[in-house]
Amino acid sequence: MTEPVPFEVFEEGVYLHGTQAALEPGELLTPQQPSNYRQGLAMRHVYFTQTLAAAAWGAQLARGEGRPRIYVVEPTGEFEDDPNVTDKKFPGNPTRSYRSQEPVRVIRELEGWTGHSPESVRAMREGLAELRRTGNDEIID
Repeated sequence: MTEPVPFEVFEEGVYLHGTQAALEPGELLTPQQPSNYRQGLAMRHVYFTQTLAAAAWGAQLARGEGRPRIYVVEPTGEFEDDPNVTDKKFPGNPTRSYRSQEPVRVIRELEGWTGHSPESVRAMREGLAELRRTGNDEIID
């Protein structure tokens, strides 16, 4: 199996959230959860995407002891482009990454998805560690 294709929309109109948390349909994801990328930071937003590649990164890099999971989710309020990727890395938001200060409802768990290779995950973790080491791990929240 191959890795998810960057920038490829999973399904138009469908939003995804990657995590290691075990969630049930109907549960709400709310802001003020710990960041997966910066220790000691409670995020003011809930993050989600329309691409399997970005959701897989969220699931595979999430902190915790659970297995990586991707959920189909539904925003309950207004949301905006995630400036951490649109302004810094990918102008125009080709990752279809978003954030909201409103809760996001879990619709169902996505089954049978293929994530990034162990080598890719290791390289991403090393890159994130380097950003932390150099003080360049800013998160616009």
